[in-house]
Amino acid sequence: MSLGTAEYSVEKLGEKTNVEIEDFLKKSKEELFNLRFQAATGQLTGSARIKAVKHDIARMYTVLRERELGISQEPTASDTKAEEK
Repeated sequence: MSLGTAEYSVEKLGEKTNVEIEDFLKKSKEELFNLRFQAATGQLTGSARIKAVKHDIARMYTVLRERELGISQEPTASDTKAEEK
């Protein structure tokens, strides 16, 4: 059993461009902020979601860093178009 959202698995993130991952990262950070705020005010019902979002964020940073180091490659425009069909 893996933590996090299925939408943000390593396989699915590998198919996304850096810009798309950065957008996901921004949304996840906003969600984490809101979850922490809810926890502080006593409105949070499922605290496990905080841990899952943290794992998603770490996974996104890992994919971006691997691409920066040359361990993996960002998909080209032709790769993303072929996947959409």
